[in-house]
Amino acid sequence: MNASEEIFDVVVVGGGPAGATAARQLASRGHSVLLLDRAGRTKPCGGAIPPRLIQDFEIPDELLVAKARSARMVAPSAKCVDIPIDNGFVGMVDRDVFDEWLRARAERHGAVRRIGAFERFTRDADGVGVVHYQSQGSDRKSPPQSARVRARSVIGADGARSRVAEQAMPELPRNDCVFAYHEIVKTPAALPAGYDGSRCDVYYQGALSPDFYGWVFPHGDTLSIGTGTADKGFSMRSAVAVLRAAAGLAGAQTLRREGAPLPMRPLRRWDNGRDVVLAGDAAGVVAPASGEGIYYAMVGGQLAAEAVEALLNGADARCLGQARKRFMKAHGTVFRVLGVMQWFWYSSDRRRERFVKICEDRDVQQLTFESYMNKQLARKKPMAHVRIFFKDMAHLLGLARV
Repeated sequence: MNASEEIFDVVVVGGGPAGATAARQLASRGHSVLLLDRAGRTKPCGGAIPPRLIQDFEIPDELLVAKARSARMVAPSAKCVDIPIDNGFVGMVDRDVFDEWLRARAERHGAVRRIGAFERFTRDADGVGVVHYQSQGSDRKSPPQSARVRARSVIGADGARSRVAEQAMPELPRNDCVFAYHEIVKTPAALPAGYDGSRCDVYYQGALSPDFYGWVFPHGDTLSIGTGTADKGFSMRSAVAVLRAAAGLAGAQTLRREGAPLPMRPLRRWDNGRDVVLAGDAAGVVAPASGEGIYYAMVGGQLAAEAVEALLNGADARCLGQARKRFMKAHGTVFRVLGVMQWFWYSSDRRRERFVKICEDRDVQQLTFESYMNKQLARKKPMAHVRIFFKDMAHLLGLARV
């Protein structure tokens, strides 16, 4: 160990919503924070953020490139169900701009930012953790240089295939993943018939995904058109081509293509019991059925930061386990319900057809969006839940008309 070597209270690996949120919170509370992030990568994402996120994390209106005020669900038969978002909207963001704004905000609050790729995690003789990385330099043109910093604690927010988890918690089973792929296209001057720039279109069709859905989400001057699946033999690029044709966007200019793995479920453990905790995709917090990840990543980053702060303030290392415990207490039921829903309703086109039919129901629409917008299961209308239960049973037993 070199006496002049840098040491940080926290090294946050990964500058997406989870890592940037954790870095901002810890830096704003006076801790020395290094935010380490790779350059030139944007995660494939529809970019939807609910009002709860906008409010809780103080997201300015200028970051919203569009405001979705309705959703259209498209069944295998091409039957459409339009669902209005009553008394509100879902914000749409461009991830490259949004994520950079979050990183810059962390820096404004005192975090040190560096561009670099995490390599490995070791310990010095005194037991303090060491983060080794390839520094890419601020100009991004110089050849990478090996670098290392000491860390009293580490937050791994480096994606579904987390290298931090692999290095610091090698005994942790690797999370199963699905793969998401989308194309960002320029919104054409001559809009397709029926196009609505304030509507998110969701396609529940086996031809577009055998176990998930396809989407066309408006982003003002651009659109995100994508799909996802756990089926490694399924051609998502071909499916997106079919989806673009169906949406009247086959000829739209393609600006970029992006793909990435997404975790299928929260990991059973997020920390090493000593000085490392995971957040975001690294912890597995992408919601089943919907694929929503931004809100849950930012909440996970916040909880990881609070757990690390307790550790830095002298708490027993078991405090790191509170990040997962608190997250699952708040959101575990929603994840379980969505997991069952995806497993059942997305398993065949026949069931997808019935699922879209159920969504014609105003009780279903109102309770679904109320839960989505506020990030908790709606409980205000018990009789609506009873009605939905009996309607669901009718569909499950094949007694309802499609």
